[in-house]
Amino acid sequence: MTEISTARINYVELPVADTAVAKSFYELAFGWLMTAFGPSYASTMTGDVDLGLQGDAAEATRAPLPVIDVTDLDSWPDKVEAAGGTVVRPIFAFPGGRRFHFRDPSGNELAVMEAD
Repeated sequence: MTEISTARINYVELPVADTAVAKSFYELAFGWLMTAFGPSYASTMTGDVDLGLQGDAAEATRAPLPVIDVTDLDSWPDKVEAAGGTVVRPIFAFPGGRRFHFRDPSGNELAVMEAD
């Protein structure tokens, strides 16, 4: 029997060319309140499935980045690799928690995070 996991997608991060323009678009089009975290990052803060806008080209992924919320983050890189994934960015801290990035066997990049 497979163990039931509490891991769930709680965030999607989009690469954007201009954070201010993207922030304005999502606020005007959908009425979302976007919180700015400096000049190159903004996100919704609903606590459900939130949207992040990454305008720093050095930090942005090439495609939307689904983020999976877990507990005990340090145990997850080994689980991902044992299942056939590849860690492409080791665990690092960011405002609000820590995360790492991986590619699944199909080449999709995702992140796994644990909130502070």
